[in-house]
Amino acid sequence: MPLATTILMIRPAAFGYNEETAANNFFQNNSGANRKELQQKAIAEFDNMVQLLRNNDVDVLVVDDTAVPPKPDAIFPNNWLSTSPEGKVIIYPMYSSARRNEKRDDIIELLTKNFETKDVQDWGEYEAEDRYLEGTGSMIIDHDNKLIYACLSERTNTVVLEKFASANGYQAIVFLATDKSGNHIYHTNVMMALGEKLCVLCEESIEEEWELIAVRQLLDSTGHTIVAITREQMHRFAGNMLELKNKKGEHLLILSQAAYNSLRPEQKQKIESFARLLPVAIPTIEQTGGGSVRCMMAEIFLEKRE
Repeated sequence: MPLATTILMIRPAAFGYNEETAANNFFQNNSGANRKELQQKAIAEFDNMVQLLRNNDVDVLVVDDTAVPPKPDAIFPNNWLSTSPEGKVIIYPMYSSARRNEKRDDIIELLTKNFETKDVQDWGEYEAEDRYLEGTGSMIIDHDNKLIYACLSERTNTVVLEKFASANGYQAIVFLATDKSGNHIYHTNVMMALGEKLCVLCEESIEEEWELIAVRQLLDSTGHTIVAITREQMHRFAGNMLELKNKKGEHLLILSQAAYNSLRPEQKQKIESFARLLPVAIPTIEQTGGGSVRCMMAEIFLEKRE
């Protein structure tokens, strides 16, 4: 499983509560705070996270969000954009019409100008059919073993998933996952985080035993050790982590402070045998946006141009 050494992050210009996405993102919470206050807090949390990553020798490419039109979820670029070790840049169909404005040609041009790019795929046509596949939110991609893990929801359509997997030479492993209230989990990356040799997985959320057995067996066969978390820990975003490799070759597992605080000592010890835990506090972003640190980072697997 390759680990990214460079990530893209979008500095928000109009962070806020998105009522459209709240229809199926039950991790969102409307605090009632005004937009200006939310934006100021989100900017502070964002800048602190970028500085923390850079202080730990992670290469962070920061792009400023554009103010018009307002994009309350622009801070989560991994839902519309991903890259692959094969040199692909991929754009995805998004559930929320308000979020489709996050797709920016200038960001694609920035990547193709500064990195070796062999192909740009745009799957956005499926938005016209009300079929969605929200990037590495919807899909946990094991590039080495050509596997995609995905829990189905309104944002992860089986047809688009299978077409994407077939077009790129992957096999899709599909299952249903639910939160503590029985709702379908909107994105796979809130209940599963896949690293080089580690998988943090909310096993409780996969209710069909045969589906859980299949996922476990595949993870075992690909050399991944599972650290199981509870639904309660998942709701603290303990499944929304990302393993990176810094400039020194050190493995880091990025997670929020809330996620870190929810982990038991034995879970932390097991994880740290694979990667150093690097927690960052982003309470406003988590509570209002319904996403955590993994959602804020789009991995850049592309080779830099000379």
